[in-house]
Amino acid sequence: MPRLAKGGKWVFGWAPVGGGGWVAIPPEACREYGLSAGQEVIFLKGSRASGGFSVGLPGRIPALLLKRAMGRGRVERGGMIKAPPGAGARPGDRLLAVRGSGLALGMLARGSIYEAAIRHHGLAAPRHDLRG
Repeated sequence: MPRLAKGGKWVFGWAPVGGGGWVAIPPEACREYGLSAGQEVIFLKGSRASGGFSVGLPGRIPALLLKRAMGRGRVERGGMIKAPPGAGARPGDRLLAVRGSGLALGMLARGSIYEAAIRHHGLAAPRHDLRG
């Protein structure tokens, strides 16, 4: 897992968006955040700067952050999640999976970290069935 800048966030890699808004979370991110098939997750609205959303387990999200909730979903086989309505994730997009806090996995859609990742040649998109 690379760190794109000294003192910057750790990056798991690219998470491609497939048909129907299905997103492939990198396996290392699933392991670190305890995301496995069948689990319920909460989607939180991303920041103005980075867009996208965060995804975490209900028991890890403090009540104070729940006001940013965009909805709930389930983790499917292979670390697949369906992006929440309003996330702006379109088929063909790539979200950047980053270690945010220990509370939720960040799925960035833009911003300075995203731009640095574009220039980083060591980040490959995971290979998953993106459910056309």
